[in-house]
Amino acid sequence: MEKKTDIVMSGIRPTGFLHLGNYFGAVRNYVRMQDAYTCYFMVADLHALTTLNETRELKTHVRRVMAENIACGLDPDKVAFYCQSHVPETAELYLFFNMIAYKGELEKTPTFKDKVRLQPNNVNMGLLTYPVLQAADILLHRATLVPVGKDQEQHLEIARDYAQRFNQRYGRDVFPEPYAFNFGEALAKVPSLDGAGKMSKSENQMATLYLADSDEAIRKKISKAKTDSGGLAGAAVAGKAESLPGLPPMSDAVSNLFQLLRLVASEDMVQKFAADYAAGTIRYGDLKKELAEGMVRFIAPIRERATEIQNDDVYLRRVMEQGAAKARASARVTIELAKDAIGLNYI
Repeated sequence: MEKKTDIVMSGIRPTGFLHLGNYFGAVRNYVRMQDAYTCYFMVADLHALTTLNETRELKTHVRRVMAENIACGLDPDKVAFYCQSHVPETAELYLFFNMIAYKGELEKTPTFKDKVRLQPNNVNMGLLTYPVLQAADILLHRATLVPVGKDQEQHLEIARDYAQRFNQRYGRDVFPEPYAFNFGEALAKVPSLDGAGKMSKSENQMATLYLADSDEAIRKKISKAKTDSGGLAGAAVAGKAESLPGLPPMSDAVSNLFQLLRLVASEDMVQKFAADYAAGTIRYGDLKKELAEGMVRFIAPIRERATEIQNDDVYLRRVMEQGAAKARASARVTIELAKDAIGLNYI
């Protein structure tokens, strides 16, 4: 299959464990993209340094996130799958972009404000210039397509600004403008089990299904998921009522269970529970049991394959070296174009 000319780039921080939201919101699309596009997928270990106070476990985290992505279907032979710190050209382009980045605009980014609130005693320059490094990650490969969620769209806008600013300042069209891309589809938002928000790496671990969870842990978490008193009356009692396509109005907590069920169960099974819900005869214990077994069937093979990969030192080293070689080949071309545009070509 001949690949399209657009270049795809995305990264994931090696902090916390990958969860169901990461899979349906990002990794599943990575796997789809790898056959159609030239792809650069990065483990953002340098970004992780902005919030890590100690790095003794960083190597383990990096290996795990690589293993989990591969276990989900990402093929290192089809893409450049690499560690950010293995591509020193990233830091060089980051330096160039810092010359066109402005303190005032960086201080206004919502992510910087959030990090300052969360870690007021560690407001380092890495936090302030996080969007600059992120722009360097993307533009290092002159990527035009970036699979991101809503929370990252402002950073992508900053990357476009730097591409335009660099090209205008130095009079060369070195960098294209990158745009969000997810096959024209809205990213899947996987809800948490506590009835509030989406699954998170770090917030409520009992409300999040991780790709490393044991079968027992999956069943236990789902058994404790919030529900209501049942049926349409239950939705009214629970307060705010939500609705899903083809389903009656329901509380947020129950809506979440149905959304999760649709990820791993047949449509017939979903409609069976929907009919029970509408009739007021739904048994949430049965729904949770069906959901739990569906999640076990889905997560267990990923967990087992990821464990095998993580324990294979030779294979993981080869993946890292191969990915770094591919990424550096692309990066060196970009750096030479950028230096030539700036005028840093004295020899």
